[in-house]
Amino acid sequence: MLKRLQIKNFKALKEADVSLGKLNLLAGINSMGKSSLIQVLLLLKQSGSLSDGILTLNHDEFAALGKGRDVFYQFSEEKTISFLIENTKGDARNWLFEYHADRDYLNCEQRYSFPELSEAFNLFSNNFQYLNAERMGPRPSYRSSSGYIENRKQIGSKGEYAVHYLNVFGTSEKIQLDLLHHPKSRSRSVLHEVDAWLSEISPGTKLNTTAVPGTEMVLLDVQFETHRDYTNRFRPVNVGFGISFVLPVVLALLMAKKDRLIIIENPEAHLHPRGQAEMGRLMALAAQAGAQIIAETHSDHILNGVRVAVKNGDIPKEDARIFFFDRNTTDFEQYSYVVPINIDHNGELSEYPPNFLDEWNNQLFKLI
Repeated sequence: MLKRLQIKNFKALKEADVSLGKLNLLAGINSMGKSSLIQVLLLLKQSGSLSDGILTLNHDEFAALGKGRDVFYQFSEEKTISFLIENTKGDARNWLFEYHADRDYLNCEQRYSFPELSEAFNLFSNNFQYLNAERMGPRPSYRSSSGYIENRKQIGSKGEYAVHYLNVFGTSEKIQLDLLHHPKSRSRSVLHEVDAWLSEISPGTKLNTTAVPGTEMVLLDVQFETHRDYTNRFRPVNVGFGISFVLPVVLALLMAKKDRLIIIENPEAHLHPRGQAEMGRLMALAAQAGAQIIAETHSDHILNGVRVAVKNGDIPKEDARIFFFDRNTTDFEQYSYVVPINIDHNGELSEYPPNFLDEWNNQLFKLI
């Protein structure tokens, strides 16, 4: 599990040194560096072990950031970018990259073998899932990929293989951990557990998947529970964005296991406030089940859902961490910095910096 991430001269992050826990929420207003921290991990992931000394800046699945000039902290007098990662056992690896404005890759001298890195860091193993903010919305049909769901046990960076995963493993795989088992689930099968957690967002949800013979496509339809039975089957395009957009997030969290790294951008997208709070609780439970979660969020409901989970004992306070990103501007430079915020056993926060969870009060004061 990752314990520490150190970044220097990457985009707006002049220098950042972050001590990670099991559940890590990245908060702050737009363009403050939250995505940049995640992109550091994605660049390392997509570049493998960097055994050839090359950091790939563009990749279809994870991060496409352009050229060297696009990722370099513009006010630095040094012509290098550096990353360091450390795991909970104290093993650390660092890379010092040479800056070149016009290349779509960066060179470094540090070389590590892939087996060595994948053994020490969940980031480089298949025990990994990343979900982009631009996920798959409602579709008439969804793609399949046996390589992803069977070999990698992943559902794609846009959640594009989530429906295929449910079609293949939905009834055969079981949720063994009581932490992730929903009390209203019809069984411990992954499909029924997904239904139950989705019902926290849209009550009575029931998903059905059907593989289309002779194609690489899978169909999804949605039913809703009535007093006696279920409604007719509805196509995803007729039930709004919420269910389709959050399905990969719920599934990824239910796939939590020991040392699995799950990175999610904007888990709250298209969710009602109550659903956002429940998503915060589910992330806390998945982290307590053994996964390491890094989530970028703009939702005070997600944050408060995690705070309530700490107060209720769903996750120890030391395992849930919040990092607030802000910007400093001087006469000579502008850079982002990270403020760690602790949660105590009552769910109270150690700090409330400006622009953090204060917009509700700001608007209320204008109405008084």
